[in-house]
Amino acid sequence: MPFLALDALAEGQLVPGVPLAGLAVVCPAAAAAILEHRRGGGAAVRALLRRSFDFRRVPATAWYVPVLLLYPAVVVASYFVLRLTGSHVPEPSFSLTTTLLLAAGFFAAALCEELGWSGYATQPLLQRWGVLRAGLVVGAAWAVWHWGALLQVGRSVPWIAWWSLGTVAMRLIMVWLFAHLGGSVFAMVLFHMTSNLAWQLFPVSGSHFNVPLVAVMTVVVAAALVAPSAAAMRTNDSEPGA
Repeated sequence: MPFLALDALAEGQLVPGVPLAGLAVVCPAAAAAILEHRRGGGAAVRALLRRSFDFRRVPATAWYVPVLLLYPAVVVASYFVLRLTGSHVPEPSFSLTTTLLLAAGFFAAALCEELGWSGYATQPLLQRWGVLRAGLVVGAAWAVWHWGALLQVGRSVPWIAWWSLGTVAMRLIMVWLFAHLGGSVFAMVLFHMTSNLAWQLFPVSGSHFNVPLVAVMTVVVAAALVAPSAAAMRTNDSEPGA
């Protein structure tokens, strides 16, 4: 609420499409740290913070390919779909310096968010419910948490609905990766960073980003990854003695 109020009182955007309320990225990490401190004191908070760079949990370097490139590949594919269907989309244009600065900023923001969403919330839900239900719950919370800021930059209700669908699907992909990567928060930070970077580098500063198209494509990818896991869980649950 303080960050939403700040944006209401002061005009400006952090980057195109992100209001000052975007500074609320610190909230998931702060909430997780408070809850961990209540549970186990300073030692628990330090353990949470160490998850920031837990890259040793990743079982193989090859996993960084989907972590870094899966969502950007969806966005690039959406660009070519738009071009092939006759939509007017300018050629991409961005500098290396701008890209690196955006990547650094988005990494810091993603780190703050993922210490909460992945480092604190996902693991217990994953153990209790599996990838599908854990991803839907965390994804829904993640999407709703952004609604205030999206309304402040003038996004329409249909736009927010499509964006929310894509966001929940993206979280399903992230939870699936999280389950296969030993619970690496660092890997989720990288995925989160590249998702924001791919959107911001889309022509022009993301203004031609087709949210409904990307949402549908992300749902397809999420379904392809998560459906086998969900089917396997249903099979195990139906076995005698399960």
